Amino acid sequence: MKIDETNSMVSIEYNLIDSVTNDLLDSNIGKEPLTFITGEKQIINGLELALIGKEAGFSGDVNILAKDAYGERNDDATEDVARENFADIELKDGMTLYGQGENGETVQVVVKSFDDTNVTLDYNHPLAGKDLQFSLKVLNVKPITSEELEEMSKKQNEGGCGSGCGCHS
Repeated sequence: MKIDETNSMVSIEYNLIDSVTNDLLDSNIGKEPLTFITGEKQIINGLELALIGKEAGFSGDVNILAKDAYGERNDDATEDVARENFADIELKDGMTLYGQGENGETVQVVVKSFDDTNVTLDYNHPLAGKDLQFSLKVLNVKPITSEELEEMSKKQNEGGCGSGCGCHS
């Protein structure tokens, strides 16, 4: 079965590499596969589009430009917050923190710098501005059943899609 634009349940294993530095950024090789449903925005758009039409057993490299991955860096996406809001946290430059956004969504920020009065937070995704290469293998492709779609919808409403997609991390 070929991966369709919507309602295909796909499982992959991958190495994620920075296209410029060739640094390994992430990998699930030897771990649980990444499983997602096409058309549900559970993975980055560029990767999903690159997989459309592929079948189980496909193996290869897929290059994704930053704009189709986590977007370009926005140097204005920073904020200075009073240090007192982080009283119980041992801060370090570059550390990742998670909070709650205005609409209840999980927000990931990186501590750019801090002093005794302020903490500068960077709201860019850590991979923003990076062109990425996925060295991957499609392990499984199947049409999603109405029961699986309903279960996924229920888990998303509870704050986690349950597919290992990383969308809530």
